[in-house]
Amino acid sequence: MKHDLTLANINLYAVMRNLEDLCEMDSEMNELIKNQNLSIQMSVKNGPMGLIKFEEGKCQFKRGKHPATVKMYFKSPVHFNNMVDGKANPIILKGFTKVKFLTKDFMTLTDKLSYYLKPTEELLKDSKYTKINTTLTAYTAFFALAEIGNTDPLGKHNGSRIPNGNIAISVEDGPAICIEAKGGDLKATKGMPDNYRASMAFTDMKTAGDLLNGKIDSYSCIACKTLKLKGYIPMLDNMNKLLGQVPNYL
Repeated sequence: MKHDLTLANINLYAVMRNLEDLCEMDSEMNELIKNQNLSIQMSVKNGPMGLIKFEEGKCQFKRGKHPATVKMYFKSPVHFNNMVDGKANPIILKGFTKVKFLTKDFMTLTDKLSYYLKPTEELLKDSKYTKINTTLTAYTAFFALAEIGNTDPLGKHNGSRIPNGNIAISVEDGPAICIEAKGGDLKATKGMPDNYRASMAFTDMKTAGDLLNGKIDSYSCIACKTLKLKGYIPMLDNMNKLLGQVPNYL
């Protein structure tokens, strides 16, 4: 069963956060935003808040509340989730002159993000598509994992069992992510941490992509030595329980 607040957090902090990487990795999307100079603040009552900023040909995502060109308000996590599903509209508090960008270019960005996060067997035959899919899927899955550990009822139970410290997740020639556990709270960030107590390392992009897309299981990867687990294993065991909840939300 999906938890509304958890889903809203995932939609903003794990899925829409990927827009910054999409605009960097996809040349068409990079071209689309190269002359844009605006920012969109999304605020959900009793829920997540975040800023999507377009400047100098780049997209940046920031958690929290910030000054913005456009301000979108949502009455509840359910309202925000319905907007993501195309079943509701945001309440625009500021930036009415940017409606054309929101209804055209921004929709193009979110549609392209969905294109990469919902692969088909045919699309995965293209190596360029596969690299972007794997990168965005990895960020989505592990950032979502942290949100599940912080707010989902079952996830909070498993998240609280992860000892304090960092878990490093990496893909050879691909993305790296840090999961920081502190007092039962989880935080996901991009990049390898300087210090960590446990690590999960994929030896290649294909293995990471196949695992994250549900085509193979982790035990097979470990047996084939294409997935290497090191360090304090109890941290990884409880993190994997959270990872197992991700498909329920995505």
